[in-house]
Amino acid sequence: MSDFTTVDLLRHGEPEGGQKFRGAIDDPLSPCGWQQMRMTVGEYGGWQTIVSSPLIRCAAFARELAERLERPLEIVPEFVEVSFGIWEGRSVADVNAADPLTLARFWRDPVAYPIPQGEPIADFDRRIGQAWDALLEHYRGCHILLVAHGGVIRMVLRRLLDMPVQRIWRIEVPFAAISRIRLHRDPGSEPHLVFHNGRLA
Repeated sequence: MSDFTTVDLLRHGEPEGGQKFRGAIDDPLSPCGWQQMRMTVGEYGGWQTIVSSPLIRCAAFARELAERLERPLEIVPEFVEVSFGIWEGRSVADVNAADPLTLARFWRDPVAYPIPQGEPIADFDRRIGQAWDALLEHYRGCHILLVAHGGVIRMVLRRLLDMPVQRIWRIEVPFAAISRIRLHRDPGSEPHLVFHNGRLA
């Protein structure tokens, strides 16, 4: 067991249907999305375990990688993306054309101006926080890969950086972006962001 817990956060690649509000919708990866993720990972294989959201745009690649590297795979339902309610399946341009004020308010303060019928951002933050704490405890001293969604990764990073929940959209998380977080085993230590949207080495 290492003195450090290291977690690499990998966002899924482009799904079929391109860029849109896609929380609970279970679209598979497009051919481009598969290529993006394979290029990001390359020949790297330093993980002891791979953890994934159950949604197919994450889990299909995680399963392929786990089989190739002969690593265990854990599917964690709590790492699913936030539900976008009545915006599910619609493009940002479409929502903006139909209701620009509601969209602008959501980008500015998603807590005070939630998406109609969507998962409240405070609830989403709490769900991801609990799943993240459980992951760090369970895999203490290990190096793991978490394959997840843009919203999930933003929530993890905002906790790390002590950002207000209202400011999560200030963090860009492109398709197939990878970030690394490291935490020393000492009880009083705090996690560090090693890199964001960087390269594996």
